[in-house]
Amino acid sequence: MGSSWIAMVDCNNFYVSCERVFDPSLEGCPVVVLSNNDGCVIARSEEAKTMGIGMGEPAFRRRKFFESHGVRVFSSNYALYGDMSARVQQVLARFSPEVEPYSIDECFLLLRLKDDAALSSLAKDIRKTVRRWTGIPVCVGLARTKTLAKVANRLAKKRAEGQGVWMLDRPETIEQELSRLEVGEVWGIGRKNAARLARYNVRTALDLVRRPRDWVRRQLSITGLHTALELQGIPAIAFQEHPPAAKSVTCSRSFGVRIGEAAALEEALCAYVQRAAEKLRGRRLEAGVVQVFLATNRFVEEPQYSDSAVFSLPTPTAYTPLLQRAALDLLRKIYRKGYLYQKVGVLFLELIPRGQRQRSFAEYGHASEVCRQEELMRVLDGVNGRFGRGALRFAGDGLGPKAWHMRQEHLSRRYTTRWAELPVVR
Repeated sequence: MGSSWIAMVDCNNFYVSCERVFDPSLEGCPVVVLSNNDGCVIARSEEAKTMGIGMGEPAFRRRKFFESHGVRVFSSNYALYGDMSARVQQVLARFSPEVEPYSIDECFLLLRLKDDAALSSLAKDIRKTVRRWTGIPVCVGLARTKTLAKVANRLAKKRAEGQGVWMLDRPETIEQELSRLEVGEVWGIGRKNAARLARYNVRTALDLVRRPRDWVRRQLSITGLHTALELQGIPAIAFQEHPPAAKSVTCSRSFGVRIGEAAALEEALCAYVQRAAEKLRGRRLEAGVVQVFLATNRFVEEPQYSDSAVFSLPTPTAYTPLLQRAALDLLRKIYRKGYLYQKVGVLFLELIPRGQRQRSFAEYGHASEVCRQEELMRVLDGVNGRFGRGALRFAGDGLGPKAWHMRQEHLSRRYTTRWAELPVVR
């Protein structure tokens, strides 16, 4: 009898694993990856974890420790990590046509098998193939629902006897594991809800499952009820091969140094608008509203200021010059001289799919101009797609050295997306 199973495939210590694929000397060494501007620890190897290095620790406080204990430190290399994530997903698609990317290092697979006994063997094959073809180690959790598959994946990481694969199939086994799992560790519950549930003596996932459905819905809304049902093996969270359309697109960065000059802020904002507009076009979306925000560093003892402004475009667009012009007008309204700014950013809102709106009479009078704009953006994106982001760009983001660029003192090469940075074998 045929049946459906959910596999949760999670890449182990993903950012660290990506660095190790191209630098085998990192194997067995403590490794950490830092956030934007080399601020905080956002990824750790198992060796780094055993040293007591915590997630989110400020890097500057651990600098001497890193040096004295031989910890290898890397800046976030998002170009590399994003490409490696896509490669892993391509491998997973060979095992099932129904793949739902959940995050950069996690995917759900829907497995439809006639023989459930073959499931464990298939999961082991997934692990082996992903590792052989991409170099990335993964763990696989198997269950009838997405929430239980997340629980199973957690066990696959912790239980060495499973060799990276864990299946939750029998009711008595599921109940036993849920009795050991803190409710705050359940996917979708979190610490805040866990604190509320603790007041009612609901401390484990099994405690939650045993509560009446009406009570769960009152405490955790319909979303929490779906989670409780899934823990009982009842599918309640839909499998989505195609994620829902984005409701917003944003691009912002913390600067490598604090910036006070308006011209430098404008350059940074132009660069971020170009990147965000590229994302819009890649998703075949147009923006109806532009928002710009600006902020100083609230962790520094000096005058503080932050503000934002919004502009509704006459016509939704993904044409970079129009978006850039609107963003710069907003920045000039909210900029105040005399402050050192840490961040500027742009947010596009009221997104609609390209070609799925009613055009005004005024637009029909400028149809040829709109076509010209769209063709120009196709050429721009095509060149940058072939030769690398920034091969063609607008002059608004400056021509010389940029003080506002992020601090990335430990950045590895973009081995898979830049010809000039390909690994060299000697």
